[in-house]
Amino acid sequence: MNIVDGLKWRYATKHFDVTKKLNKDQIEYLKQAVNYIPSSYGLQPYKVLIVEDGEIRKRLSEAAYGQPAITEASQLFIFVNYTEYGTEKVDEFLKLGAETNNYPVEKTENYKNMINGVISSLSKVQLSNWTAKQAYIGLGALICAASEQQIDICPMEGFDKEKFDEILGLKERNLTSACIGAVGYRSPEDTNQFLKKVRKPMEELFETI
Repeated sequence: MNIVDGLKWRYATKHFDVTKKLNKDQIEYLKQAVNYIPSSYGLQPYKVLIVEDGEIRKRLSEAAYGQPAITEASQLFIFVNYTEYGTEKVDEFLKLGAETNNYPVEKTENYKNMINGVISSLSKVQLSNWTAKQAYIGLGALICAASEQQIDICPMEGFDKEKFDEILGLKERNLTSACIGAVGYRSPEDTNQFLKKVRKPMEELFETI
């Protein structure tokens, strides 16, 4: 199935079949898709927590207003973005690039100064908003990859982020929760799968100028 057909097939799965789990190869495929999606400057200023632990998910469910996808899905991909991003992280990224492509890291000095200049000009709120946007790009990759493989997914924002951060111990790591992709297989009892997809007409959504 190609991506467009997969996106037509998918829907925001509300109830998952708890007896069906993704295998290791499927999980690895989804991880690769997220890893290779672009991010600003290539920095990937976020992490992805793959939550399988049942007890943690029960606690998260309470902070997500009891939404069944939190506990029913095979895995939860929780995208968490950095609230602080110092020069050391930029240095780590540029060093990795130099090692990967076999060039001296000194060649990146001007690029490093440019990136650090942009980041240092952001307020704490602006920085967190910027890193969160990158996390959402990652969620988009997860949605496309899962849909292409006919793996059901429910993108989620409806949760208490402060409580999620507390449960997952994110604050002390300068991280905060951004969004969730619950993945697995739809329950036959989830009636949402039978609804027709509602989208704007193409001529309303797209405009060529």
